[in-house]
Amino acid sequence: MNNTAKIAELRHFLSRYGLPSDREPVALGHPQADAVLGGGLRPGCLHEVFAKGWSGGGFAAALGVRMAGAKPFFWVRPDYEALEYGALSPTGFLELGGDPRALVQLRARKADDALSGAADILACPHVGVLLLELSGMPKSLDLVASRRLAFAANESGVTVILLREGAACEPSAALTRWQVRSAPSHADDDDWGNPVFDAQLVRHRAGGLGHFLMQWNPEHACFDTADLGAVAATPADRPAYPQEQRRAV
Repeated sequence: MNNTAKIAELRHFLSRYGLPSDREPVALGHPQADAVLGGGLRPGCLHEVFAKGWSGGGFAAALGVRMAGAKPFFWVRPDYEALEYGALSPTGFLELGGDPRALVQLRARKADDALSGAADILACPHVGVLLLELSGMPKSLDLVASRRLAFAANESGVTVILLREGAACEPSAALTRWQVRSAPSHADDDDWGNPVFDAQLVRHRAGGLGHFLMQWNPEHACFDTADLGAVAATPADRPAYPQEQRRAV
């Protein structure tokens, strides 16, 4: 068996058991977050972003821009999400630091169709990022479906960001889970347009957890430390929730 076949077999084994692949992490730019993540966010894996308010889409899009690089960025959303949260703006995507020419939008009738479209996209290894936006608690998005997404991401190397809006946390095969809300910009910050996120890493199958203030830098397409006051970091050596709360998650 040659080295290429051995690597493919190893990736298949890791994805089968929900473990991170051997691909190098992509640094987000935020020192504390990168340290907890073991160098950055892992490509070719499933990552969840749970939105608290209207900020989740911005954080998920920023993660996608960082992870996609020069490859295509696919954003899949059912019709309800598009009507409820508004259409995607190429100009806004450009201002966020992304390349509108690399953005491909896919509208689906419902969650089932969005998941089906996501599976087709993940069959192409030339895609950089797939952002799958689903609101509420669709029955089709269960543990089995998340395992399929994680497996397909690992096989193709495409990073999947699952954006959940108005949803409760349930068991999944995601490598990381983020809970995100907007944070106020600094009062005398000239770059008032740079969004600041209060991001909690509440699930990390390969390491510790944390709570960070992360300011998105669209010029360099990375996250900076937002010096807006101290945020206590979740200890990496023990669970983020008490045992009774972890059962609910």
